[in-house]
Amino acid sequence: MNVEYYKWYSHALGREMELKLYGHGGKPVLVFPSSGGRFHDFEDRGMIDACASFIDSGEIRMLAVDSYDHQSWLNQEIPPRERAARHEAYEQYILREVIPFCQNHTRWFSPVITTGCSMGAYHAANFFFRHPRSIDTVIALSGLYGPYHLLGDYMDEVLYHYFPLLYLPGLNDSNYLEQYRKSKIILCVGQGDWEKCDQYDCIGETRALKDILWSKNVPCWADFWGEDVHHEWDWWRKQLPYFLEHLDL
Repeated sequence: MNVEYYKWYSHALGREMELKLYGHGGKPVLVFPSSGGRFHDFEDRGMIDACASFIDSGEIRMLAVDSYDHQSWLNQEIPPRERAARHEAYEQYILREVIPFCQNHTRWFSPVITTGCSMGAYHAANFFFRHPRSIDTVIALSGLYGPYHLLGDYMDEVLYHYFPLLYLPGLNDSNYLEQYRKSKIILCVGQGDWEKCDQYDCIGETRALKDILWSKNVPCWADFWGEDVHHEWDWWRKQLPYFLEHLDL
């Protein structure tokens, strides 16, 4: 398998950021790591190996980026609006640095796929819903799509725009909705350990996101796996290739 490592100074974030590219051809898959994770987590956790048949055949390339969570949403030392501002800088890094790099390097100028597990699923889905011209497929595994596990009951008009469960119900812009309707939206969650607990409810938030999309006539494949399916890498290694197999790559 072709594996390439890159590192550059991000002007959006004011720091060096790293990423890895896996594969030699095919549609790029932008991989967001889980909570506070690193660009090499997908490789370390066996996700690249799990998807190797798609990569080796040239159907996809996987572009795994670093997170910025510890500086943004997970940073309890700064107020919520500052966390949102730092998250916005991260989105600009992805939109203005990573995607252009991917286009120039792979010569793929069409929309790409996003994916991620746990908090990576939030990033994958949120980036898709906010920037649907750059993304036409999202595979979000075991995600949380609202703010409550991060911010409690606090909310304002700025933070509102960064969580799909808040901004999608009031979204009536036909340009966005038509982009969504032309795209492939896959949401998956197990019903076993850690998918629902006192701190968060991945099952409930996945169902809520599905219901919002369906209410707006946006097709969405929401797949609820069994009670033996836990919030962990063993299951995500099964889920991601399963859904890739169902895409028209």
